[in-house]
Amino acid sequence: MTTGRIDSTILIEEETLRDYKAERYLPISIGDVFNNRYRTIVKLGYGSASTVWLCRDLVAPDKYAALKFYVNSSKKHRELGIYQHIQGLASNHDGRHHIRKLLDFFDVKGPHGKHICLVHEPLGMSFDQVRSFTGGRPFDEDLIRQTFRPILNGLDFLHKEANVIHTDVQPNNLLMGIHENTALDRLAEMATTNFMPRKELPDRSIYVSQQMPLTKGLPSLTDFSEARCGKSLQSGLIMPNVYRAPEVILGMAWGYPVDIWSFAMTLWDLFQPERLFSGRGEDGQYSESHHLAEMVAVLGTPPPEFLAASSKTSAKYWDNNGKWVHELPIPVISLESSEKRLSREDKKMFLSFMRKMLQWMPDQRSNWQDIFFDEWLLADLIQSGEIVRDG
Repeated sequence: MTTGRIDSTILIEEETLRDYKAERYLPISIGDVFNNRYRTIVKLGYGSASTVWLCRDLVAPDKYAALKFYVNSSKKHRELGIYQHIQGLASNHDGRHHIRKLLDFFDVKGPHGKHICLVHEPLGMSFDQVRSFTGGRPFDEDLIRQTFRPILNGLDFLHKEANVIHTDVQPNNLLMGIHENTALDRLAEMATTNFMPRKELPDRSIYVSQQMPLTKGLPSLTDFSEARCGKSLQSGLIMPNVYRAPEVILGMAWGYPVDIWSFAMTLWDLFQPERLFSGRGEDGQYSESHHLAEMVAVLGTPPPEFLAASSKTSAKYWDNNGKWVHELPIPVISLESSEKRLSREDKKMFLSFMRKMLQWMPDQRSNWQDIFFDEWLLADLIQSGEIVRDG
């Protein structure tokens, strides 16, 4: 770990983000106490709308909390409302245990305005961090199965009982659980015995985020900042570029099935050495045209009824018969050629599993129960005898 102060001319952390404005962020230092209860220990992360800190709960000294401090320019606070809605539900669905819990919330008055703070249960590394921790190696089959089944349960709860579309299922928003506080105790001790690397500025200190230790525990789905209530169809641009469902790219109305698509993208991303869709143009930047061309190569020609839902936008890429007419050529790839790890029956089963989710037509993507009970996803339980197949 780097120690000492960082040159004030070097941009770090949130400063590196596009459109960063210092006055939007609440200045926070290690040891600050918020709401007369939470003392900051170490910075865990940052984003365009918030910073996240591990804190000790002074009311219950053996407990920790993760505090998410929003920027003061957040006019409409979608995430708090979604969490309050979820936690207000009376439900026995097992999937709710795999949705990160909101423990508390409060406002903080900063030098440039008011900041909303969400208090969450502390969780471990994100799936993206776990992958980096292992040198970028893909997850093995059983790890994929054992970690994605709880996430499936969480998404089933969101859709069936909470009527919520997450819209941002990706490795960064899937966090490992923590069984007990040993890992948090180690992180807290490190923070007290080492000078946390930071940059000192006249009006604030900017700390370098510290990674959570590797922990064991069932994962949870986090970050509802872009979630929507899903009883009616939605519109607008959502989802990270390479996880984006085709109906979103084409500007169509969308609903629950966008989460099924991004679940499939996330699972593929963590299980395979390369992403299924790169979406990169010749300049290396994201390109909707390249992304759609890759989808055609992998999924085949979209059905006419799908294109009819966005005829004006679709006309840039397909004619009335569904023939690709864009100047960009369709790449020579397929779902089979993109899968690099399996062979024979295992490969056939895995690709069948993926095709349940990767469909042009949103209503043709399988429901969560069908996905959960897929033979490939349950293979470890079938092999161990915990689940017995019919026949």
